[in-house]
Amino acid sequence: MESTISPPARASGKRNRLLLIVALVLLLAACAWLAWWFLIGRYYEVTDDAYVNGNIVQITPQIAGTVVAIGADDTDFVKPGQLLVRFDRADAKVAMDRAEAQLARSVRQVRNQFAVNAELDANVDLRRVELGRTSDDLARRDRAGASGAVSQEEIQHARDAVKSASASLAAAERQLTANRVLVDGTTVYDHPDVLNAASQFRDAYLTWARAEIPAPVAGFVARKNVQLGQRVSAGTLLMAIVPLEQVWVDANFKENQLGSLREGQSATLVADLYGGKVEYHGKLVGFGAGTGGAFALLPAQNATGNWIKVVQRVPVRIALDPKEIADHPLQVGLSMRVDIDTHQTGGQRLPELARSRPGTETHVFGSIEELAQKRIDEIISANNGKPPRAKSGAPTR
Repeated sequence: MESTISPPARASGKRNRLLLIVALVLLLAACAWLAWWFLIGRYYEVTDDAYVNGNIVQITPQIAGTVVAIGADDTDFVKPGQLLVRFDRADAKVAMDRAEAQLARSVRQVRNQFAVNAELDANVDLRRVELGRTSDDLARRDRAGASGAVSQEEIQHARDAVKSASASLAAAERQLTANRVLVDGTTVYDHPDVLNAASQFRDAYLTWARAEIPAPVAGFVARKNVQLGQRVSAGTLLMAIVPLEQVWVDANFKENQLGSLREGQSATLVADLYGGKVEYHGKLVGFGAGTGGAFALLPAQNATGNWIKVVQRVPVRIALDPKEIADHPLQVGLSMRVDIDTHQTGGQRLPELARSRPGTETHVFGSIEELAQKRIDEIISANNGKPPRAKSGAPTR
C-alpha cells in the first residue's frame, strides 16, 4: 500500500523539528546567560581601555656644570646610588677649599677669644690686687699723717694712686665684660662665627658633591638627553628612570560603570603582551578626580549649540601584585584588560584617606649632608685641639 505522506510534507516536518530544536537551544542559552548574569556577571565590571602606568623619575641637576662623564645610557638598568652624570669639579673644589680655610680660621679666632677672656680675667685680678695695695698704702699714710710723720703731698700721691688703680680695675672689668659678650653661653662648636663658617663650608661641599648625580631609584634609563662636554644649567632634564617594579594600571571605566566600584575590590587583569595565559591580580586603590576630558589641554566646551552627549570615562587605579610583576615584567603604556569583582560594595565610593607616610622616597641624597657634617666636625676638631663633641642626632664619627 502506498504512503499517503508526500515528500514536501516530510521536508516541512523535519524543518519544523529543526527550528524547534534551534529555538530550544537559543532559549536554553538565553536562560543560561540570564542565570549567569544574575548570579555572577552583574557583579563584574570589565574594560579593555586600560594601560600600564608608572613613575617616570626625571633626572635634573641641582647645579650648573660641564658634563665630563655619563654613567648610563638608554635601556640600561641602574641601581640606587649608581653614577649617572658627573660634572667638572674644578671650580667647586676651589670654593670648597676656600670655605674650609675660612672655617679653620674662624675656629682659631674663637679659641683666641676664649684665651683672651682668661687673660683679661687674670688682668682684672691683678688690678684688684693693685687697688687693694694702694688702698692699704693710703690708709697707712693717713694714720701717719695725723702725727705729722708723712707730708700732705705724699698722702695726696697715695690718694691719686688709689684713684688710678680703681680706674684701671674698672677699665679691665669693662674690657672683660665686652669680650665675654662675644663668647658667653657658647663653645667653639656652637659659636655664631663658627656656625656661619660651617654653613658656608656646607654650601660649598654640597655644590662640590652635587657635581655627581646618582640614581635616586632602581630602574631602566629612558629619554637620555645629555652628551659629553655639554654645558647644562640647574633643572635641565638629562634623562629619566622608570622603576618597572612599581608599575600600576590605569583603567578607564565608563561613568555608568562607576556606581558599584569601591576601593579595595579585587581585580583580574590580562596583558596583550602575554595574552590570556598570564593573569595578574590586583586591587582597586583609587579613583581619578575627574574624567580624562576634564584635564585635557583643550577641555571640551559643552555650552554650545552643537553639543553631542559622549559617554565619559574616569581613570581608576589598580595596584598589581609585585611578585607577579617580577615573574612577568610589564612596561609603561602596555594595553591591559581589567575585570573588577564588585561583590564587595561596602564603604564610601570616594573615601577621604590621607597617607600616613610617603608613598615613595629615596635616601641617596641624605648621605651628602651626613658627609658634609662629618667633614665640618673633622675641621673643627683639627683646629680646636680637642676631640669632636658628641651631638644629638649627628652621625657617628
